[in-house]
Amino acid sequence: MSQTLYDFSAQRLNGDPQNFDAYRGQVLLIVNTASECGFTPQYSGLEELYRMYKDRGFVVLGFPCNQFGGQEPGDAEAIGQFCQTRFDVTFPLFAKIDVNGDNAHPLYTWLKHEAAGILGTEAIKWNFTKFLIDREGKVVHRYAPATRPDELVEAVEAQL
Repeated sequence: MSQTLYDFSAQRLNGDPQNFDAYRGQVLLIVNTASECGFTPQYSGLEELYRMYKDRGFVVLGFPCNQFGGQEPGDAEAIGQFCQTRFDVTFPLFAKIDVNGDNAHPLYTWLKHEAAGILGTEAIKWNFTKFLIDREGKVVHRYAPATRPDELVEAVEAQL
């Protein structure tokens, strides 16, 4: 039996466990984030996308990661405060994880396998790589860090 998003769980930023089965039937955008990255302003666009479509069953899930240039050095409290005060983030944020290497979170191991990057490489290249997930918990597409959230409107609407 092939896996879906619903086979995974992760720890929320506040420490609570989150089973992804809770998102069954929704369209998701999963993003590895960082507070000190050149792409950090994308938090605004991600929040705008979330607010625009959340009533139609769309959720953005943010996964802070410090594997790229040490650009997410803070602890959970610092990350949460930064996202709230600087970008008014209301979409769900998760505890800091690794997305590559031996300690990569199982969710990201699955995401990378389901939607490889350029030239078939599975590794995440940088912060703000995005994965669009359909209502059945399957990966629809992987987007590069430079892809702005406003460029995803058509793809999100097609899944809704």
